[in-house]
Amino acid sequence: MKKIVLMITAVIFVVAGASAQIHKPVKWTVASKKLNSKEAVVFIKATIQNGWHIYSQNVKDGGPIPTSFQFAQAADYALTGKTAEPKSKVKHEEVFKMDVGYFTNEVIFQQKVSLKKGTATVKGTVEWQACDASQCLPPDEYSFTVTIK
Repeated sequence: MKKIVLMITAVIFVVAGASAQIHKPVKWTVASKKLNSKEAVVFIKATIQNGWHIYSQNVKDGGPIPTSFQFAQAADYALTGKTAEPKSKVKHEEVFKMDVGYFTNEVIFQQKVSLKKGTATVKGTVEWQACDASQCLPPDEYSFTVTIK
């Protein structure tokens, strides 16, 4: 009898877990390009599901959670400037009572680095919030590593 109850309970959890919708509307990829022996660019690309968007890095206080980057410190490279982003779309969001910048479909952020040894392994994390017309998901993170040769 215990085995039957355990089996039924396991089936219920499997069915419930399978029917729960987990939204993962943003996929991230990372690449790099060496410009010369002392400089490189790290490209961090977000591919965003149709109907969803993420926010610019340049959102004012009181607005949605902006996309942000953290890079690990290392002896073989140093960041050059801030992470660059293309021009964002802008819309007024009444819930925040402000205009906010956002990206749909895909966006490529770029971080220049100066190489101290000619090669480097760049590690970092991007945090973002994805929203569609009816909901915003909790902030999410993606950790990345890219080797520059």
